[in-house]
Amino acid sequence: MKRISPSRRKKSPETASTALYTPINVRSFSLVMLTVLAVIFTLHWAKTVFISLMLGVMISYALSPPVNLLKKWHIPRAIGAAVLLLGIVGGSGYLVYSLSDDAAELIESLPAAAQKLRLTLRAERGTSEGKIEKVQKAATQLERAASETGAPAPAAPEGVTRVQIEKPKLNVKEYLWVGTLGAAAAVGEAGIVLFLAYFLLVSGDTFRRKLVSVTGPTLSKKKITLQVLDDINGQIQRYLLVQIFTSILVGVATWLAFLWIGLEHAAIWGIAAGVFNSIPYLGPVVVTGGTALVALLQFGTIDMAIVVGGISLVITSLEGYLLTPWLTGRASRMNAVVVFVGVLFWGWLWGVWGLLLGVPIMMIIKAVCDRVEDLKPIGELLGE
Repeated sequence: MKRISPSRRKKSPETASTALYTPINVRSFSLVMLTVLAVIFTLHWAKTVFISLMLGVMISYALSPPVNLLKKWHIPRAIGAAVLLLGIVGGSGYLVYSLSDDAAELIESLPAAAQKLRLTLRAERGTSEGKIEKVQKAATQLERAASETGAPAPAAPEGVTRVQIEKPKLNVKEYLWVGTLGAAAAVGEAGIVLFLAYFLLVSGDTFRRKLVSVTGPTLSKKKITLQVLDDINGQIQRYLLVQIFTSILVGVATWLAFLWIGLEHAAIWGIAAGVFNSIPYLGPVVVTGGTALVALLQFGTIDMAIVVGGISLVITSLEGYLLTPWLTGRASRMNAVVVFVGVLFWGWLWGVWGLLLGVPIMMIIKAVCDRVEDLKPIGELLGE
């Protein structure tokens, strides 16, 4: 009887289907990782340029519908875009100037509110100063007594040169010069963003047509590029419109609620709530903490501070968990975990601007991945 070796035995379909071989090309994986690291380094190294570019693109997306509407009314795009940008800049400047005194008074009251919070918490606990505070006070008194005696400092050993460190004096001119340079740099960056947004609005769909024409000779590639651009345009415009609407709604609701309670500077806090509402996760927390501190300073009780902070938190929670998901289409919704991680990443990379621009950038990445066959798994991971 002829024996069959185990290596030549035919495997059953059940046995063959249990093994899944996924060979990994180590060279390709290494190249991908090096490319990703190079892109991250470039984004961080040239963050000023990329932030200005993204802000200009976002402003152009937000203002494209009204500019197109003015174009239908036979108003040239150059004039319509200039009028809109000048109106926004002028209106924002007037609003900031008219509320500057109240804002300065509010900022000056925050340290006093923090001090009152500390004293109130100590009084609520019903305890006196802790051991660390007592030791610190005793050390301060000993140091003061030693300085008042005027005892001469001990002589340095022979051959040792005594070194006395003197604190540098406050150079007012240097601080003013640094502040002036910072303000000039901020004004210059704002001018670059506005000019970029203006040129993008004036050009219309010129870059769109050029990008479609250079993607490739085949009709399929041009079609995919056009679909990607349409998805990006639709999702970004929808996102910006929802953000503007919800920010205005949150600001007005906060202003009316605080005005009803009797909180001072209710208009300032309404504007702050609307502005910080565009910063995911961090913005509502900042507004809630600030309003609670100011309420404690004004009313003097922790209960009122909790009520005011709770009202701010309830308004932003209703907007974030009910209104925004209802206004945002399901196609543009993203995985909450991915959004949180993406915001953390872009915030680490670009700071506050990364927190503001992180979600639109993730939406652009998702729109590209949804249309490219090899990147569809990433798009599925980013989606809800």
